[in-house]
Amino acid sequence: VLLGSGLTVLSQPLMYVKVLVQVGYEPLPPTLGRNIFGRQVYQLPGLFSYAKHIVKVDGRAGLFKGLVPRLCSSAIGTVVHSKVLQELPTPPWGQCPLSRGLFPPDSCFLLQPGPSKKEPVSSLEQVLKETSREMVARSAATLITHPFHVITLRCMVQFIGRETKYSGTLSAFATIYREEGILGFFAGLIPRLLGDILSLWLCNMLAYLINTYALENGVGSAPGSALLSFLLQVSTMTEMKSYSQAVTGFFASMLTYPFVLVSNLMAVNNCGLAGGLLPYAPTYSSWLDCWSQLHREGNMSRGNSLFFRKVPAGKRYVWE
Repeated sequence: VLLGSGLTVLSQPLMYVKVLVQVGYEPLPPTLGRNIFGRQVYQLPGLFSYAKHIVKVDGRAGLFKGLVPRLCSSAIGTVVHSKVLQELPTPPWGQCPLSRGLFPPDSCFLLQPGPSKKEPVSSLEQVLKETSREMVARSAATLITHPFHVITLRCMVQFIGRETKYSGTLSAFATIYREEGILGFFAGLIPRLLGDILSLWLCNMLAYLINTYALENGVGSAPGSALLSFLLQVSTMTEMKSYSQAVTGFFASMLTYPFVLVSNLMAVNNCGLAGGLLPYAPTYSSWLDCWSQLHREGNMSRGNSLFFRKVPAGKRYVWE
């Protein structure tokens, strides 16, 4: 929990800028710059320029708006995730701390030199069961902590209109309940849950395919007579598995990013803040309506990158 809280604090300015960009708020006009190929293009301000603007307006403390409810969400989510995993049946092969239970540890693989083949404990059926178990735990944590996520986003978006409507976590709970009822705490929940579930399954299944059919086959051909070479290859396979998990996780997050964008926009849409109204966003009837409008405008990846942000033709941006 403490480690997670520390990472949350460090990443707060990054998330703050990302959320404002997702909403479509551009406080600085585009500037003429060069892309990675050396061509001159008009670029929107990047992470550091955006952060400097926030510091100029609100000081350094302004970069940490919404930190308290986000810390609450992180801490509660960690506890709920752990408790749910404890209540669910534990697989006989244990959990791999690197991938949070995706695969058994390398010691669960029976590796023998010579022509005999190894028998991996991590079969497809076991990966499916473990992924399902992780999906339940993550979904429960997301469901319980989503009200804090909504408050976090609204605290950040207040920067646009200079509002103070959501100035405290407890008062924000009262405000949302009074104006929107219970459902207000779960604005944007469905696309967030769908995105998390799809990302988890994509990441785990891709990692399983890579680890099973690419990496393990290479170790299986290790010469039985060269023990040192064999151990080196096993060590290399372990490192490659950790890399494959990171790569597949990044790939899955890229594919499911539109769900994150739609969820965040729905969490602040028509909530009484300037950032949730025109000209930044119309009033969406549902998250599907939000998705379709973003798709028509070509804004499905807005906020996905905070560097080298080229101004695309025909896309809507608002700057002061």
